[in-house]
Amino acid sequence: MTDSRTAARFPDLAQASVLVTGGGTGIGAALTEGFVAQGARVAFVDIAGEASRALCERLARETGRAPLFLEADLADVAALRAAVDAAAAAHGPVSVLVNNAAWDDRHAIADVTPDYWDANQAVNLRPHFFTAQAVAEGMRAAGRGAIVNFTSTSFLINHPDMPAYTAAKGGIVGLTKGLAGALGPHGIRVNALAPGWVITERQRALWVTDEAMRTTLERQCLKRPLEPADMVGPCLFLASEASAMMTAQTMIVDGGIL
Repeated sequence: MTDSRTAARFPDLAQASVLVTGGGTGIGAALTEGFVAQGARVAFVDIAGEASRALCERLARETGRAPLFLEADLADVAALRAAVDAAAAAHGPVSVLVNNAAWDDRHAIADVTPDYWDANQAVNLRPHFFTAQAVAEGMRAAGRGAIVNFTSTSFLINHPDMPAYTAAKGGIVGLTKGLAGALGPHGIRVNALAPGWVITERQRALWVTDEAMRTTLERQCLKRPLEPADMVGPCLFLASEASAMMTAQTMIVDGGIL
């Protein structure tokens, strides 16, 4: 399989100031690597310190360019804003924001408390808005920018095991359209990317079974599991001038679920 992190080149992303949330592990790590491969100046926010530092060290060794790791809890809006300021101070005002971070914990309806609900939304929906708010001023000043909000196909397929998560993911689509309407006059594009079931290390450890994989692949038109690298090409496209007149849209990348 061709690695989509390096298969296509987007010249306008070279030297772009890119910020990725949740960029130290899983899909986010693949995105961080993909933007580094494009020559972008990449910062990422994560709470996974050990894995994030290991990613920076590996990319520095392999490419000669290390991303900037900003350790922060996205549920802490003040810390999130500080991370955006640190990214801008290091690389210039953020021109590409990728809101990737998520917490796909399974939960039964009867077990959800108000505190759990609020904690879930504080990771899965709220940071998408406040990170966009924090980068918007710099993008408006530049007259351009791209925001890519990661949602999920889980809310489209009536996933039964995580209603707070799917509510947030549906909300991201609405937020994307609202931000696109507000920021479009300033040259800022806002789109969403909806992955299907991407098999990360976390998924393998917690939820991948032979039966679940068989059932998923039976429903996909393309008969192989989705990998984190499969999200890189679509994200680079939405972040780049290749999609210059595309905004307020949701791109589904799920292998063609039937």
